Amino acid sequence: MEIRTAKYVISSPSYKDCPETDLPEYAFIGRSNVGKSSLINMLTDIDKLAKTSAAPGKTQLINHFTIESIDEKRVASKWWLVDLPGYGFAKVSLSQRKKWETMIEEFLKKRETLAHVFLLIDSRHEPQKLDLDFADRLGKWEIPFTLIFTKSDKENQRTVSANVKSFLKKMSEHWQFLPRHFVTSAEKKTGRADILQLIGEMNEDWKNA
Repeated sequence: MEIRTAKYVISSPSYKDCPETDLPEYAFIGRSNVGKSSLINMLTDIDKLAKTSAAPGKTQLINHFTIESIDEKRVASKWWLVDLPGYGFAKVSLSQRKKWETMIEEFLKKRETLAHVFLLIDSRHEPQKLDLDFADRLGKWEIPFTLIFTKSDKENQRTVSANVKSFLKKMSEHWQFLPRHFVTSAEKKTGRADILQLIGEMNEDWKNA
């Protein structure tokens, strides 16, 4: 799949304020310092589409980007990329954090056009409880998701491989079937083709549903 255009449309404080659509939405979420904006920019091949920041917690609303793509048969598709606020370490008040959590939960549970969630995990670190808990939450809510391990170029490959294996092992303690996963690097564009191919396949499933 090849992305032809990617444009920012709107930032919404609630799922009720999000654009009305019948097109599939693919939401990206992870800890607030996981490299989400860099990954989105890498996938769309637009450097400043999603705003990156050295300070965690830059994304505070539900951000919608409209995407036009074509598959290997040159068939065009339109879909939405949704950038959700990060969870975890952003320096905000408890009340603001609760507000974000409610906003995210309602979007994930109530948004009828949500096709899939990509849960981002920092591959430089050993399994973090925050990430494992969020994966469990998605499972409890019966929301289909894929794991994306980010920043694989920031650490040696033996450590990255060990951390990925350890995370999946932790999940397997109470998951019968593990979700798909990809290991990525925004700088080297590792994993880009695989993720876009998966989205292309899901677009086809959405059309045929």
